[in-house]
Amino acid sequence: MASYATIEAETATADPVEMLTKIRDRLFRQDSRRARFEQAVLPHLDAAYDLARWLTRNDHDAEDVVQTASLRALQFFDGFHGTNARAWLLTIVRNSFYSWLQKQNRGHEIGDPFDEDIHSSEDGSVPAPDTELLRQADRRVLRLGFESLPLPYREVMVLRELEGLSYKEIAEIAGIPIGTVMSRLARARRHLQDFLIAQGVKEGRR
Repeated sequence: MASYATIEAETATADPVEMLTKIRDRLFRQDSRRARFEQAVLPHLDAAYDLARWLTRNDHDAEDVVQTASLRALQFFDGFHGTNARAWLLTIVRNSFYSWLQKQNRGHEIGDPFDEDIHSSEDGSVPAPDTELLRQADRRVLRLGFESLPLPYREVMVLRELEGLSYKEIAEIAGIPIGTVMSRLARARRHLQDFLIAQGVKEGRR
């Protein structure tokens, strides 16, 4: 069997789908294993790329992260015995992103911009930004608003508002308590609403 490093080197420039197909063919010779992998993982590649893109804020870097995550998913697929393949794959994408971030000497972005212990008593029931506010904001401004969020806020916001995951799923993916998920979401929503208002998205006017 080809080594992980060899496969990674050979697929460094391939597009994600073609790359994943080649690796799958190399690692999974048995039809049953190949079919299980395709059924469980391939439908969620778009979600994997979307998460990587929002985390890295760069198309090329997102492709690198997804490639690494796909390799890991293939390598450890036999250890997956759950029913939520989407959450499992997104967990690998997130972990691959943080490993990539450390290699880029950007580990300082990982730190939470607030003290969880101090704020843990606050609930996470702050609603999403006003519907009219979001309706008036164009896609470019919304994208900039999401990208302006500190990383700990951005990842939970993307997983909740864009991927539609539950608090429990987000907590498992991010490895944090559900209360922390709710707390970060509350701050992310406030941050996004303040950003939109500062950009002139207010009372239906731009």
